[in-house]
Amino acid sequence: MEALAAKTDVKARTKEKAAEVKDQAAVRAGELKEQAVLRAEQARTAAAQAVSRVQDKLPDPVRQQAAQVAGQARAKAAQAGQVWDEKVPEPVRAGTVRGARMARDNRGLVLAAAGAAAVVWLMCRRRG
Repeated sequence: MEALAAKTDVKARTKEKAAEVKDQAAVRAGELKEQAVLRAEQARTAAAQAVSRVQDKLPDPVRQQAAQVAGQARAKAAQAGQVWDEKVPEPVRAGTVRGARMARDNRGLVLAAAGAAAVVWLMCRRRG
């Protein structure tokens, strides 16, 4: 009788199923986040190795010129930051800071979304 009553209690069964699906989704999200973090670290490592290999092969004059250009770029970036501080209204700056903080705090989610977008783009590109 109790087993029959449990089968007919749709509300309780729905709640149980929802809790089960929620737990499965949380586990899968954790797995995806771990994979995204691992892939991002692998990409950073590969990029650093590639940069190192390229820098090792550069002649000294080119390396010096690259350092000079990088210094100029840093100076221009600092100048752009000053212009940003002077010209952009405070609410816009605060919103930008919040958005950047959210992206940084949810880095795994952002990377997963970017990866998914890249896959979709590649699939559409191959079909076209």
